[in-house]
Amino acid sequence: MSAEQESLADVPVVELDNAEIVYDRHFLAVQGVSMEAERGDIVALLGPNGAGKSTILKMISGIGLTERGEVSRGSVYFEGDDVTNASTNEMVDRGVTHILEGRRTFPDLTVEENLRCGLYRGGRRVRYDKSDYELAFEYFPQLEDLLDVQAGYTSGGEQQMLVIARALIHKPKLLLLDEPSLGLAPKLVQDIFETLREINREQDITMIIADQNAKRTLEIADYGYVLENGQIELHDPADVLTQREEIKEFYLGTSSEESRYSDIRHYKIRKRWT
Repeated sequence: MSAEQESLADVPVVELDNAEIVYDRHFLAVQGVSMEAERGDIVALLGPNGAGKSTILKMISGIGLTERGEVSRGSVYFEGDDVTNASTNEMVDRGVTHILEGRRTFPDLTVEENLRCGLYRGGRRVRYDKSDYELAFEYFPQLEDLLDVQAGYTSGGEQQMLVIARALIHKPKLLLLDEPSLGLAPKLVQDIFETLREINREQDITMIIADQNAKRTLEIADYGYVLENGQIELHDPADVLTQREEIKEFYLGTSSEESRYSDIRHYKIRKRWT
């Protein structure tokens, strides 16, 4: 381990300190959020639609700035450096890769051409060799048989594999995933999440996953945060969260028959429709 690696070993890969995020300088989307992702961990972001999960990911990666968002208070740190409102290019150069919701492939390009996009930074190709694909094929061997197929003609599961593989080629330190299970069959969801866990453990890539499938996300996560109305209401190690009655009741659907809403003490989270 180099001296630089040793100095970063105890520093969170990413940390939000009492961050407030606004859009168009008026619309408050996230308020007073403090959270972190330790090196090598998988962190789950849970909560209903509109809770602020995607907003947080976008402000970490810098994409939020292109959507007229900004951190108006508080700070964002990456490996100990203040990167509050840093640009997407800067965060990519630092090793942050963001997989957006909706499997953002280039449908008219082949699978190989899509993978090759992972070799570009700042509009310039940093390298090109088919050996760069070996890591992607190690975890998603199906893609090797699809290299000449246009991405738009592949299945939803294959497209999800493709965007994750493309991110791996980028060799990130931090991988942000927004709704990786969206629109996939249950078996594919299980396979994707198991593969993400393998990548995390074998490649030491820190991940933050925002997904509506709380069960699968918590199964592979080390730590979890639950957001409601732009604020963090609960946070604990993932195995602790899965045992909390409020999480079982509203996210996992495994609450015991004896438990009732009125019996759950110290409860903060409320269904958005109540």
